[in-house]
Amino acid sequence: MWVLQASARGSLTRSGADQRAVAFARDLLKMADVALSVRGADKVPGDRPFVYMSNHQSMFDVPVLWARLPAETLRFVGKTELFRTPIWGRAMRAGEMIEVDRSNRDQAIESLGRGAQLIRSGVSVWIAPEGHRSDTGQLGPLKKGGFHLAKNAGVDIVPVAINGTINVLPPHQLKLRHGQQVEMILGEPIAVSERTIPELVAELESFFAANVDQNIRISG
Repeated sequence: MWVLQASARGSLTRSGADQRAVAFARDLLKMADVALSVRGADKVPGDRPFVYMSNHQSMFDVPVLWARLPAETLRFVGKTELFRTPIWGRAMRAGEMIEVDRSNRDQAIESLGRGAQLIRSGVSVWIAPEGHRSDTGQLGPLKKGGFHLAKNAGVDIVPVAINGTINVLPPHQLKLRHGQQVEMILGEPIAVSERTIPELVAELESFFAANVDQNIRISG
């Protein structure tokens, strides 16, 4: 992968990684003939970092987010199992992705601390607060790690609703379905200052309830 090659040569830069990731994501959307509509991007300033939080319908969420979020630099929080994948895991570490082991509380806290440092350096971070991909499109309970990350880094949360990616790359499948419609909705940034974690969780739950289509059907 180009990330590993550039890292080995000592030529991997953050801006270079950003450009290549966005270009790859947009090429993937074009290849899959995805009809993507985006609403609310004008509500989010692109000149400062945020913690983006979305529902998680599909692995195809990642290229959709990377292609169209209004972030100059974007990195992802991923479960440790993804980082154990040969080649791909090494590329994720080289690209400054944040590894979280949900079975090891101390390691998870340490990882989120490194994530806060990354955000303070100007990097926006995406996390799926459900903690896992939905097999049905239904929302699961929201875990609190991402909210603590935003509070520790001192940045606002941008809520994001994704509808339709589950039909581009359905659960437990590897073949893309072409010509699907996908919608991404961004909400107003949620200020974390002087807000409790339960208050932040409740506000994101309210946004998801209003904007995530939980009656979506997986097409055959």
